[in-house]
Amino acid sequence: MLDLIWLVPFLPLCGVIINGLLGIRFPKRLTGTIGSLTVFGSFLVSCGAFYELIQLPAAERIREVILCQWIPSGDLVVNLGFLVDPLSMVMLLTVSGVSFLIHVYSIGYMHEDEGFRRYFVYLNLFVFFMLILVAANSFLLMFVGWEGVGLCSYLLIGFWYQRQAPADAGKKAFVVNRVGDYGFLLGMMLIFVTFGSLDFLKVFPLAHQYLPYGGITATMITLLLFVGACGKSAQFPLYVWLPDAMEGPTPVSALIHAATMVTAGVYMVARCNAFYVLAPLSLGVVAIIGVGTALYAATMGLTQFDIKRVLAYSTISQLGYMFLACGAGVFAAGIFHLMTHAFFKALLFLGAGSVMHALSGELDIRKMGGLRKQLPWTHSTFLIATLAIAGIAPLAGFFSKDAILWGAFQKDSWLWLVAAITALLTALYMFRAVFMAFYGKPRLDEHVAKHVHESPPVMILPLVVLAILSVVGGWIGIPPSLGGGEWFQEFLAPVFKSAAPVAVHHQAGGLSLVGLAQAAESLGHSEELSLEWALMGVSLGVAIVGISLAYYLYLKNPEAPGKIANSFKTLYWIIFNKYYMDEIYNAIFVQPIRRGSEWLWHSVDENVIDGTANGAGRLCTGLSAILKRLQTGYVQNYAIWMLVGTVLLMAYYFFR
Repeated sequence: MLDLIWLVPFLPLCGVIINGLLGIRFPKRLTGTIGSLTVFGSFLVSCGAFYELIQLPAAERIREVILCQWIPSGDLVVNLGFLVDPLSMVMLLTVSGVSFLIHVYSIGYMHEDEGFRRYFVYLNLFVFFMLILVAANSFLLMFVGWEGVGLCSYLLIGFWYQRQAPADAGKKAFVVNRVGDYGFLLGMMLIFVTFGSLDFLKVFPLAHQYLPYGGITATMITLLLFVGACGKSAQFPLYVWLPDAMEGPTPVSALIHAATMVTAGVYMVARCNAFYVLAPLSLGVVAIIGVGTALYAATMGLTQFDIKRVLAYSTISQLGYMFLACGAGVFAAGIFHLMTHAFFKALLFLGAGSVMHALSGELDIRKMGGLRKQLPWTHSTFLIATLAIAGIAPLAGFFSKDAILWGAFQKDSWLWLVAAITALLTALYMFRAVFMAFYGKPRLDEHVAKHVHESPPVMILPLVVLAILSVVGGWIGIPPSLGGGEWFQEFLAPVFKSAAPVAVHHQAGGLSLVGLAQAAESLGHSEELSLEWALMGVSLGVAIVGISLAYYLYLKNPEAPGKIANSFKTLYWIIFNKYYMDEIYNAIFVQPIRRGSEWLWHSVDENVIDGTANGAGRLCTGLSAILKRLQTGYVQNYAIWMLVGTVLLMAYYFFR
């Protein structure tokens, strides 16, 4: 099955071709079934490959499957192939599995939409490019998938292009990601110049040989790659496209936020761990940007009333956690949280879609309330996902988030403190959404209240499956301090083995790659275990505090949030308006570029380029007007000109 790994991306591409060419002849349900089954086929092949992979010894769990030679051009030789190792296997299973559930959900959610067939073609194409990205054996093939998911995000965010807001959101996502992609492209070029190859298995083993620790080349490569990661994974300052991406269909939001596009940057940084551990400055930047973005986005989640935008800022914040893990050198913890986050974030978005389905598209949580009795399945599954993202034990989010917090503490206690505050805010704003939507007095519009109904089974079943995964999905990473075997981290160890020796021997400009871990080691095993338990208790405690605050503010004393907002009116409006970052970007970047473009249009394009072309045309027209006077049509005139020409030629040869 490992040799058939090419089927994983190929099957969704078959769905694109079949539905794209013949879908107009199919009934809608058949189109949705074909699209879903092709992704399910990818999941089954991934399961088979995973089974074969774990049968191999840990040191042999890396296999490259070459299909053909793609680009032979001088020193640049790129093979078209796929890399099967523990990291790509985790991503293939997560992407294909969660995407399949979203496809099934979409059959019910989009059944009345006129663009149903086009939607499933785009959705299959999105999954195809994401699977190419995570299975690629080289930076160049990864870049194909990287750009492909960017294209598909534009198509799906702007799916309802007839309306201005989705069309603008699609363009915004496309343009902002091009900024990040430029950094990725430059980093890829620098890798080729340094190593003479773009293949992972040729480049990464040579990293320690070609890149001195802390050298300028390693730093430049990793920072340029991180620019690309900031664009795809919506980190500061390139996060601004993701909240507007909510203009697309809700299952698209689930796909982008949980299983595909936004996880690409985290995966790429983790894949390039051999570079990052040699660039301590870059690791520090990744950690600081990650934890800063996590806190920054969490504050905005506190003030939003659109349920999908609350989840969007939650995604930005959780991605910050993943980058914090990578910056702290615990790459496996970052991938662990990426996987568990895929479960509960997909569930949260699909749950929000179920609420919208019941309320005729309503998104404002101020116009909800009391829905738990009318939407029991949606409420129960949404609550499970919220408990998971808040970090309540023993749900999946507790174990993955705790692994990140422990890694952050080992790097620097300040990073841990900011991450812990972010965890409190996460529990607060997520349970704010739960309490306002499902509890308290109903605040529904009278017309909407008459038609509230639970979603059909085709939408409920994916919610139930994701709810189960949100509970048990983290159990494969239970740490030894809680009696677990940390199987997930051990499975990924062959991919991240290059990080260990460097992390032990080097410091990073004041931010130690092992930081307080060295002090913890000196305490002895029992003291270190006590410290880890204490930090787990703090992590669980801040989540409980956040939930309790949400309960007091939005159920027990619902007038309190308004009073607090009035007491801190200026601060509230700054956060409510998203720190005016869109306006700042518009003033600093968008408008100057627009005015510059208009100047180039009128001054250069119209006056210089068009002027040159039109001037040449007018010159030819003028010369033609003169010359055409010689074409009189009278034979005697032509005879005279022939005589004149003959005389001039004779004179020239006679007098020269």
